[in-house]
Amino acid sequence: MATIIVAFPKLEEARAIRNLLIRKGFDVAMPLTSGAQVINQADSLASGIIVCGYKLSDNMVYTDLNEYKPKSFEMLLVTSQNRWEECRDNNIVCLGTPLKANELVSTLEMMIQSQIRTRKKKRSTPTKRSPEEQRIIDDAKHLLMERNNMSEPEAFRYIQKCSMDSGNSMVESARMVIGLYEE
Repeated sequence: MATIIVAFPKLEEARAIRNLLIRKGFDVAMPLTSGAQVINQADSLASGIIVCGYKLSDNMVYTDLNEYKPKSFEMLLVTSQNRWEECRDNNIVCLGTPLKANELVSTLEMMIQSQIRTRKKKRSTPTKRSPEEQRIIDDAKHLLMERNNMSEPEAFRYIQKCSMDSGNSMVESARMVIGLYEE
């Protein structure tokens, strides 16, 4: 599940929202008050969602935070409705004040599901390899075909299985195969 960073200029507000989200089963980091803290926290995490107010205690505005945050993070801005038009221009999800708990929870669940779908789609897309990387894989396949009497699909599947079993990339596994046969 995605980690949620809660940041508001007043620590009490951030704590209240964090506590609500924890009670609803979300993984929430420490409540923060400044944009610099948010960016530092986000840099140490793989991905997630930043729930924040319009302006933080270090005078960082949400647009600056959106610009400096890691690409793997989405932003949920809690602000008055008169600022929503600005948010749409920056692809930021907005919730109005006063904040309703059920709207916050359902919006976060929707954003998390969207992140999961995006990650699955990214994983299912074949990796683009450089000509050099493709040559290494082809060389390893040819070695396996020559020395182990494998067909081309069998050699490819062997490298692929080694890659999955070891957690390495196909290119790293192909390099290992080449290294074994060159010794």
